[in-house]
Amino acid sequence: MKNEHFNKVLTVPNALSALRVAGVPVFLWLVLQPYFGSPSLDGWAIALLAISGVTDYLDGKLARRWNQVTRLGQILDPAADRLYTISTLLALLLRGVIPLWFLLLLLARDIFMFINVATLRRIGYSPLQVNFIGKAATFNLMYAFPLLLLADGGNSLADYARVIGWALAIWGAALYWWSAALYTTQVRSLRLSSHAKA
Repeated sequence: MKNEHFNKVLTVPNALSALRVAGVPVFLWLVLQPYFGSPSLDGWAIALLAISGVTDYLDGKLARRWNQVTRLGQILDPAADRLYTISTLLALLLRGVIPLWFLLLLLARDIFMFINVATLRRIGYSPLQVNFIGKAATFNLMYAFPLLLLADGGNSLADYARVIGWALAIWGAALYWWSAALYTTQVRSLRLSSHAKA
């Protein structure tokens, strides 16, 4: 059955996604305090990441349960994921927690995906839904980042947090690129179909 609410803006899932987007500058301010010579607020930053993870789960679940999947939600949800991922990577890079190559690896994937979306628009399709692998990649990365922040704290849990954090980060990056490959396969199929109809 067609979703009658697809073009609505004011829905609970959209509000949750908007709150996640609004939390990005707050998160950056919290996590960059040590970079500017101020006392660490990493605990608050990690708490905000946790809240973001919960709202990420809830917005999708509620949208499907209440039949409130909307065009705006399909834009806001992945945008919030990308903004948190990129802002966290930049903050961790500035603090020396992650190397430049890891940031470039994930940014290259986003550029690759941008090209895919541009290709879809050129042949008359809207962006495809985020696949399960892409969600799993974001899930891994969103758990990896707070652990890497904990590893930077120098406490007794730092070594454990570093090992688990990097395991999740590397696996998340691999899934991130895997989801891009699956997306590219779909785009290629649609492009060939579009040429066949022309």
